[in-house]
Amino acid sequence: MNRGIYIVANDKVMESAIALLNSIRLYNCQVPVFLIPFDDNYQQVAAALRRLHDVRLFPNLEFVEQFTREIGQMFDRNFLALPNKMRKLAAWFGPLDEFLYIDTDIIVFEDIAANLDKLSEVDFFCCDYHHLSEKLRNVFSPLVKEQNIFTDSQLQDVFNSGFWASRKGTILESQMYDILRECSHHREYFDFTQNVTDQPILNYIILKLISKRCNLVKDSATEPGSWAGSKHFQEIDYVLYDKGKRLKYLHWAGIPIKSGSPYWKLWKHYRYLNEEEEKPNLVQKIFRYWHDK
Repeated sequence: MNRGIYIVANDKVMESAIALLNSIRLYNCQVPVFLIPFDDNYQQVAAALRRLHDVRLFPNLEFVEQFTREIGQMFDRNFLALPNKMRKLAAWFGPLDEFLYIDTDIIVFEDIAANLDKLSEVDFFCCDYHHLSEKLRNVFSPLVKEQNIFTDSQLQDVFNSGFWASRKGTILESQMYDILRECSHHREYFDFTQNVTDQPILNYIILKLISKRCNLVKDSATEPGSWAGSKHFQEIDYVLYDKGKRLKYLHWAGIPIKSGSPYWKLWKHYRYLNEEEEKPNLVQKIFRYWHDK
């Protein structure tokens, strides 16, 4: 079984991508990781992640380009401003039979690929509390409930689009294009008021096409949270805990990662995790540079 992880990135998010991969590789040195380029400016991040963590480039970039063009033609720009944000959907058509998709504004605290074992029971899973904290906000407009587009039970399955898993073949290419075309005709179904992009569309796709799905936080009443906006997590040895339970991952969804952001020092720890031995060399180089002048 060919299983692994997909990320979407370009050079602009290289620092975050390195932090994410540092955390993934801390717990699993072997799992294949593929980079889907967000746009044409990906050479630096691809080279860095390849050198540091053997991250491979998505093998069919022609498909990714064509997929993006097709979506750009389907959706009006005032509906979907950035068709490239939908490139994560290419995960269903890549080399991995079972895959996790992870946003780059995330760090993990366990062998995150081990969660793929859940795909022996379901065809899709997520792991977040969006359904409780946000309900339909940033996913659907009230119209989907009023018009019974989805049942109340289905709407309990809405999720954040930064961390999820599925398997190749669960959605066929023809199905994907059909459902995207359907979405493009119904802007009124979606809540884009907070400038989300792919999340509403991805939720619609999953609720329509994949019935065997689950949210890992519903497996137990005490499953930990994952949002960096939650201030109550406790840090022990660079790992976060929620009421004593170790987090799977931390996601800065909707929060810029910068000085002053929640858990900023923790993020910095993972960003520079493998560079401690390089720092003395850097200091020596700087010293020699000024001394030689």
